[in-house]
Amino acid sequence: MTTLPDPTGVLADLDAVIANAPEGATGALWRLTGAARGLDANLVRLRPDAVIAEHAEPVLDVLLVVVDGAGRIDTEDGSHRLRPHSAVLLARGARRSLTAGPQGMTYLTVHTRRPGLGIGAGPAASPAAGLRAGGGGGESACLLHRVCPDCGRLATGSDARYCSRCGAGLPG
Repeated sequence: MTTLPDPTGVLADLDAVIANAPEGATGALWRLTGAARGLDANLVRLRPDAVIAEHAEPVLDVLLVVVDGAGRIDTEDGSHRLRPHSAVLLARGARRSLTAGPQGMTYLTVHTRRPGLGIGAGPAASPAAGLRAGGGGGESACLLHRVCPDCGRLATGSDARYCSRCGAGLPG
């Protein structure tokens, strides 16, 4: 993955990132970095005929721009062909799926930055709250198998195999 330390000016030559990526590399090839930024951006490569299953982003609008290859996006209003320089605005809450063409597809996604996951004490709850809900307390379920190793997004579907943001395979 290629990143540049200076968050101003030209950040990356996306054609060079694609050309210099290892043969067969998929998932996020490049991402915007820097703690003070207000946007997230990822350059994602899908292998030929790969499918990102239907999903919806419940919080953010996402701009998707195809950079290389071709494919198809299926939305609530139908199926749309994608080719280099196609731009699609994916409104929050809208269901969609992506299918790469026979040569694969590389695209850039841009959206407002999602706040990071915090670790700390949550809101206080009475000890009886867990008992009323039918539980006896204890630890919450581990969701690490649903966290994308490339971009950190938590998959919303318990049966998800690929990240809906960057297309990377999810762990085990």
